[in-house]
Order: sequence, then C-alpha cells, then structure tokens
Amino acid sequence: MNQVVRLANYVQRRLDSMFPAYFPGASPKHDHYRDFGYPEKLTFDQLYRMYSRNGIAAAGIDKTVRKTWQDNPFLLEKERDGSQKGTANETSIEKQIRQRFDDLRLWTRLAEADRMSMVGSYSGVILRFADGKAFNQPVTSVTGGLMGLVEIIPAWEGQLKVSEWDTIEASETYGQPKMFQFSESSVDTSKQQPRHIMIHPDRIIVWSKDGSVNGSSALEPGYNSLIDMEKVRGAGGEGFWKNAKSAPVLEVDKEAKIAEMAKAMGVGVEEVADKMNEQVSDWNAGFDQLLMIMGMQAKTLNITLPSPEHFYAVALQDFAASMNIPVKVLVGMQTGERASQEDADEWAQTNMSRRANQTIPNIRLLIDRLERVGILDEKDWFIDWADLTEASISEKVDRADKMAGVNQKMGGSVYVFTDDEIRAAVGYEPLTEADKYRDEATDEETDASLGKPIAR
Repeated sequence: MNQVVRLANYVQRRLDSMFPAYFPGASPKHDHYRDFGYPEKLTFDQLYRMYSRNGIAAAGIDKTVRKTWQDNPFLLEKERDGSQKGTANETSIEKQIRQRFDDLRLWTRLAEADRMSMVGSYSGVILRFADGKAFNQPVTSVTGGLMGLVEIIPAWEGQLKVSEWDTIEASETYGQPKMFQFSESSVDTSKQQPRHIMIHPDRIIVWSKDGSVNGSSALEPGYNSLIDMEKVRGAGGEGFWKNAKSAPVLEVDKEAKIAEMAKAMGVGVEEVADKMNEQVSDWNAGFDQLLMIMGMQAKTLNITLPSPEHFYAVALQDFAASMNIPVKVLVGMQTGERASQEDADEWAQTNMSRRANQTIPNIRLLIDRLERVGILDEKDWFIDWADLTEASISEKVDRADKMAGVNQKMGGSVYVFTDDEIRAAVGYEPLTEADKYRDEATDEETDASLGKPIAR
C-alpha cells in the first residue's frame, strides 16, 4: 500500500512539474525563465557573446556610442559663447591640451571604454603615467605636465577584476576596490598563459553608469528579446534547410523481410539501419544518385513554417524600447523607410541626456584624476561639446527663409523679424556697420568698370 501511495505521489509531482497549476493547491505561477529558456542570471561572458554574435545587439550598442560620440569634446579653461568658440580663439593651454589629447587619441579611447561599459557592468580606463613606478603602486604626483600622461588603455569587465576590497570601516575608501587584476589577453579565454598585472586604483578610472563596478549592462533589460529573435531566426533557417535537404523518411512495409534485405546488402541484420543511413547519405550527397530500397516506401517530411515577421517584430520592438532607440534608427533602412524627424529628434535628445548623466561625469572623473596627480592645473575646467539636438544647416536656412517670408507677407510696413534675428536663425553673427552699409561707387569708378576713360 505504501508503495502505491509513493508511486501516486511521484506521478503527481511529475505531472505538476509538466503542467503547473493543474492539481488543486499547486502554485499557479510559472517559472517563465525556465519555461522559455532564459538564463536566470547573466554573466559577462554571455553578454559579450551576445554582442559579438547578434547583429541587433551590436547595433544597439554601437549606434548609441557613435551618436553619443558623434564629435569630440573640447576641454576649455572657461565657458565661452558661440562666437568665441573654435580653435581660432583657444588659449595657449587649451591648444596644448587639444594637441596632447589628439596624440594620445584620448577621446577615441574613452569612446571605446564607453562601448565596453555598455556591454558589461563597467569598463576600465587604465592610465599609464610617467612616474617611474609599478602599476600596483599608488600615484602621488607626476612631473612633466601633459607629457606625464603616456597612454590610455580601455579594458573590458572580463579583463579587469577587483582583486581586493577596502574593508576598513574607518577608511575614506571603505567599500571601494583596493586593487585590480588586469589580464592583458583578449576577452577570449582560450588563449593560454595570459599575463596578469596588479593595478592600483589610482591608475584606473572605472567607467560605468554610476562610476562604480556595480553597474549593469545595457543589454540586460532586452536580453530575453534577443534570445527570442535568435530562436525565430534560427528556427526559420533550420526549417528552410530541412525542407531544402528533403531527407527521406523510410516506411517499412509490414511484410518486409529484414533478413533477406540484410543478405542482399551483405551485412548482418543488426547493421541494416546503419547501411540504410549510408545509402540515404549518399543519395543526399548528389542529385545523380539512385536510392534503392526493398520492401520500403521513401517519403519526404516537409515542415510548414509560419511567417516569422510578426514574431520577430515583437521581440525587436521590445529590445528597441529597452535601449531607448527608435526601431527605424536601430535597423536602419532595411524596411525601405527612413526614420521620421520625430524619431531623429527623440534619438538626439536621448543621447544628449546620456551625455549629461553618464558620459560627462565619467570624463570629469578623469579630469579630476589628472588634476590630482599634477598633469592638469586645478581650475574649473569646462567641457565644450556640440549640441546633438541642433538643427542642420538646411533646416536653419529653411527657418530663415520662412522668417523672411513672414516679413514679406506683412507688406514691408511691419517687420516681425529683424535682419539680425534672421541671421541668428542660421547661426551667423550680426553684420558689422562696415558690412551692412557699403559705400556707393563714384562716377569715375563706374566709368572705369565700363571701360570708359576717366575724366580728368
């Protein structure tokens, strides 16, 4: 009796796992991650693999970084208005900084670190100083000014790990990394004997959403949707391949004599299946092959696939929403439609917000570090960066044309917009008095222009 009860309980547990909420008292909730094949926890390796092998994931990361770093910022001693900006008006120290940063490709390396931080929870910007000390030593001061910064090295989360934490509660850096371990090999761990270097936090800028190693990947909210897209794409490709391959299904007649088939094939009865596999394989290998079967019927098993566009589009829209990217911006013009002006404006505003809340604070961490070690003078440095929401030159000209048209409609008696306001709409400075009122040509200058002799 006990064995019967145990068997009944076992069967019920099995059925409950297969059909949740079927039995009274069972939990009505599904484990959707397990049901749909989603990972419970994401590791850097999974995120990096998705970025490396999935085109939509790569587009979400790369397009965001390219838009954020559409142009490079400038480090200025003080904020200036539009008429005073540009290399023509830069100070001597600003010119030196710009040239040194260009030599180090500093902005390019920071953009690369920004890309790495979006894939993982964080990335690292390793600073090589000309202080004559090992990487695992703290930095007190660096001589040589701007030349004291030798190199900028961006590093993936998978390369840069915290090896020691500050656990002393009375310490100013309590809870922060006390030492990092950097693997010079690539993220691919298949390479043998990578060299590991211990690096002091003074030589590293942690690049992340909040400046700590406790950030999150930009791919994490839409990771499940990326898996769904891979399922739809993979199932469609596999189904098409199986239909195109047309592997036959052999149906054995009930009166077929397996022993006679084995004798005709020259093999034992137990080897008939293997021999038939060889024949089918040879038949699939070439169109001119003949498939000879005895007492069997060869049938093809066709797979009917539903249209994948709708299933793929749902996952695509969800991933685009997780990245705050309009779908047409994310996939480009694959659908034959351009992104609307509203999408473009929203996309520009999204990246301006990203600059203000993530990118510029990380740049300021670097500036503060360079000030602390003596490479930059301590002052209120200003980061000048072009506005991504600024209208294009064609849009500005169109705006100025409409403003002039409004004036013309007023009949010339009332001017709604002044000339200076119209020029400002295009981004031009007001005309000077010398340019605004040009002297009229004299009679002698007019005669000369017409080829007539000048009267004396």
